[in-house]
Amino acid sequence: MEHLQKRDLKILMEVDFSLLEINLFLDTHPNDETAIKLHNTLAQKRMQVRNDYVCKYGPLSNEDMSMCPWQYIEAPWPWNINFKSC
Repeated sequence: MEHLQKRDLKILMEVDFSLLEINLFLDTHPNDETAIKLHNTLAQKRMQVRNDYVCKYGPLSNEDMSMCPWQYIEAPWPWNINFKSC
């Protein structure tokens, strides 16, 4: 996996983590307008980052494989990625 691909995957993972955390916060603070705005911003960013990643490097899940079935098998598995070199 190339350096730029690792970087892009790490960015996607960071956005996913942030979105999950704000979602958990909203479970207990459902009327917090600042948190709702942040959630919406992160959800948009996640969609953009994920779509960019899939376009550049291929599918991340089975939902992304409509035009390229089984392409994911050629990429390294998540536990084989060394993020220390990012």
